[in-house]
Amino acid sequence: MSLKWLKSATIVLAFWLPAGARASPGPEPLTLKAHDGVLISALVYEATQPKGIILLFHQADSSKAEYATIAPKLAAAGYTALAIDQRSGGSLYGPNETASRLGKPATYEDAKADLVAALDWALPQHLPIILWGSSYSAALTFEVAAEHANQISAILAFSPGEYLKRSGAVARAASRVEVPIYITTSSAPDEIQAGRTILSASPAHVKTQFVPKVGVHGSSTLIEARNPKGAVENWEHVLAFLSALPKPPG
Repeated sequence: MSLKWLKSATIVLAFWLPAGARASPGPEPLTLKAHDGVLISALVYEATQPKGIILLFHQADSSKAEYATIAPKLAAAGYTALAIDQRSGGSLYGPNETASRLGKPATYEDAKADLVAALDWALPQHLPIILWGSSYSAALTFEVAAEHANQISAILAFSPGEYLKRSGAVARAASRVEVPIYITTSSAPDEIQAGRTILSASPAHVKTQFVPKVGVHGSSTLIEARNPKGAVENWEHVLAFLSALPKPPG
């Protein structure tokens, strides 16, 4: 391999990085422990001088690999991102180490303990904490935010719905959430309406529902391979919401 080729490759890499951004190191593996003793596998994507922490939770039958292309973009935008394997999940995007280790089925409600473990990891860092959920975990973010009202700065919910056993539980939780909320869904009318119902229950002053021209279920809407015609537009709206959030003091 010639030196000339290496120099060219370096120039190409620099060209594709966002203005003012540095190349981030690869994600670091981490193991969290839920209050009930379950060990949770996770990956941390560190941002340089982070302005906040985004906790990334996956959809049903999925894993932290759902965020393999999403988390690096969030880190480049200035947010340290933690993606976890919830105990209710599977291998849709890649292995779910937590579910495999647990070795028995778990409900969506069981997985709330995993979201809280991620929150416990983030709290000592004294940065704004943003919950990001996909499908069933988007529903759970409203319960976690309602129960930890003073510890959460915002919610991004991708395809939330009444996925929990208790009828209307998500809307009831949303009625206690006052932080800024961003909701988006697939282009399906039933998903759009479900998101609208949950959002309307919240007393938050900042509430955004983006209805995409082309969208797919959950956080997958931001993955170009899953949503080639809509991912770019969806990303624009997500980043605009994040950039409009109040900046931490200092």
